[in-house]
Amino acid sequence: MIMKIKFGFQLLILLVLAACTPKPQETPTPPIVVEKPVVEKPKKELSPCKNWLSLPEAEQSKVKMLHSIYRDVMKGIGAASDLAKITQEDFDRTFQNWQTVYDIAPAADGERNTHYGDGIKLHEFLASQEKDSLKRDEHIKKVLELYDEVIRCYGLEGFTIGRKAFDVFYKYPEYATDMEKFEMFKRAFDLEGDKAPAFLFNPFTSLIANMASGGKLSTDIASKYANQMLGILKKNQSEIDATKWKRQGWDVVMSYAPARLKTLEGLKGFYDCDYYKEQYYSSFQNGPTDCDSIILVLSRMKWADCSGKDPEVDKVYTAYKAHCQEPPTGPGCRDFLSEGRYQEAIDCYTQKAGESTDPEVKAKYHLFVAKIYYGELKQFSKSRRAALEALKHKPNWGEPYLLIGKLYASSGPLCGSGRGWNSQVVTWPAIDKWQKAKSLDPSVAREANKLIARYRKFMPTVEDIFQRGLKEGQSFRVPCWIQENTTIRTAK
Repeated sequence: MIMKIKFGFQLLILLVLAACTPKPQETPTPPIVVEKPVVEKPKKELSPCKNWLSLPEAEQSKVKMLHSIYRDVMKGIGAASDLAKITQEDFDRTFQNWQTVYDIAPAADGERNTHYGDGIKLHEFLASQEKDSLKRDEHIKKVLELYDEVIRCYGLEGFTIGRKAFDVFYKYPEYATDMEKFEMFKRAFDLEGDKAPAFLFNPFTSLIANMASGGKLSTDIASKYANQMLGILKKNQSEIDATKWKRQGWDVVMSYAPARLKTLEGLKGFYDCDYYKEQYYSSFQNGPTDCDSIILVLSRMKWADCSGKDPEVDKVYTAYKAHCQEPPTGPGCRDFLSEGRYQEAIDCYTQKAGESTDPEVKAKYHLFVAKIYYGELKQFSKSRRAALEALKHKPNWGEPYLLIGKLYASSGPLCGSGRGWNSQVVTWPAIDKWQKAKSLDPSVAREANKLIARYRKFMPTVEDIFQRGLKEGQSFRVPCWIQENTTIRTAK
């Protein structure tokens, strides 16, 4: 019986809050979709909070009447912003009627959370319209209080605290610290487990990635929830059919969360050996004699402290000795790299660059450093710095420009949601770099053209540009870590 109550509430709060979700084009915000109607709860299973059933008959009739009047308006409202479509007089009357019935019977008939859900929507709209910061603050605090009342009066703590965390993350970020937001999402995941809804994943991923990489969250805790999310995504991919997958927003999650979590590979100990074997061993299988593939896979396995007795590790190491190992004159830079000792490899190549008097050799070593920062440690700013250092010694070399373009093109999940405006604009400076690469160095023209063709379709559309009051051909400064001027273009 209790489970039916909770199921009914969850579906109802989805109906009330789904339309309030921020648009995914600006932030990683999967749509919230209701697939089944609300299930009515048996009347004997009532909320413990005050409802109208305990009122005298005359007062009960009055509250029911006011409830019916204000609900006639709210039933036609999707997102809170839709309240702008009604007249000020209708809004004032609706809000007053809601306030009256909420004050008298906040839990309505004890079976539905309608008054709480409508209150969230009404106060959210008032907050969006209020110019006075103090009054706006009052409305926002009321929104957050209403979420807490839903939990107290109707349960479903995991789902509801997740929705509260979602709103705080996207709409009211100044009302909680990153750690407080993390704790809310963490609580939601602890309670929901494998049934965690799609809307939780992208903001929780963003928090984990930013806090872990910034040293504000322990590697153990961050790793636990990152791996939990990856496990749920893998499970859902095999169990949810294609129609539900997209309708529930999992496609939006997949465009952001896995790529963002992949950037945490640069943190030592974040992922275990099984993770790296699953991610990279196929590269070795596809190129068992290719030195680049062998070093890539072996270095990841060593970085993850995989056991040398692991048969897959042994196969890769045997291939390395046969095809890649440097002469036995002491550890070489490539040996450090193959051992997953990335910082030592960087130091080694940097030292070699400093010792060489040949500009081309210097450039080569600095590019090696740039590639380690990009591919292994996921430190994009340092990778760009090393690539630019390579260009100081060999200005007309196309390879460093190709790499910088890849850094920019890979920054969609870092700078935005993985889709939408903030993620799309990174393609402009990326294509700038690839065009420069082929103009300076014909030897890289083929790869540059392939990259340009692949990413051109991800540029913003004419509509995206027009909505922001911009025009094609204008100068635009790309934000995030890139901080570079480019030219506005549209997808082809």
